[in-house]
Amino acid sequence: MNNKISHAGVVESVAEGLVTVRILQTSACVACKVAGHCNASDAKEKIVGVYCDDVAAYQVGQQVVVSASRNVANQALLLGFGVPFFLLVGVLFVVLRLTDDEGLAAMSGIGALIPYYLLLYVVRDQIGRRVQFQIESSNS
Repeated sequence: MNNKISHAGVVESVAEGLVTVRILQTSACVACKVAGHCNASDAKEKIVGVYCDDVAAYQVGQQVVVSASRNVANQALLLGFGVPFFLLVGVLFVVLRLTDDEGLAAMSGIGALIPYYLLLYVVRDQIGRRVQFQIESSNS
């Protein structure tokens, strides 16, 4: 089992300590033979910042492979989807149990996400240091 998630990409910019890479994130069905006739196929361009010491080894337009460990991907999924889901559902059930008002419970659940995402925004630099990508290999 592969413990890395990799995406091919193109170097967009090189700055001191940071290489910015444009990757094409595709869903699993993009490779399907009927993907052109199906609305489920999906591909999105993403910009990824890779912090590294040897930025001189990379040039704008260079093809590279960006990777992250499964552990890093799981942390990102937990922070982006898992915690908000359980926060929303938890607040929803607590407020519903206390007030028996479904509308208030729903709005409270959604409202509880606002401080959570604001907190994520405030600590984004600390999260960025823990959730990092690496440039695995490159082609000239």
